[in-house]
Amino acid sequence: MEINQELISYLENLSCLTLSEEETLKLTDDLGKIINSMAKLSELDTSAQQENEFAPDNAAINPGNTFREDIILPSFPREGILKNSFANDGAMFIAPKTVE
Repeated sequence: MEINQELISYLENLSCLTLSEEETLKLTDDLGKIINSMAKLSELDTSAQQENEFAPDNAAINPGNTFREDIILPSFPREGILKNSFANDGAMFIAPKTVE
């Protein structure tokens, strides 16, 4: 993929940015380096790797319940939590309205 002025202008318009000439040149150079680095990755020989060997989650291979069991533990006492609040009504925090 060639990184040229036309592509930079398209990305500039798409992202609603206005870049200076210096920023445009730097972005062209930086994007070119990124694309070249990604192209080098495609040259790697991965034929010896098993499919999904490095999958971040094996749920696609071995679906099942991946959640831990719920363990019910005692909570903190309400009075102890509320005593540190700025304002409360004895049962819950009172906060200023932030959305109309």
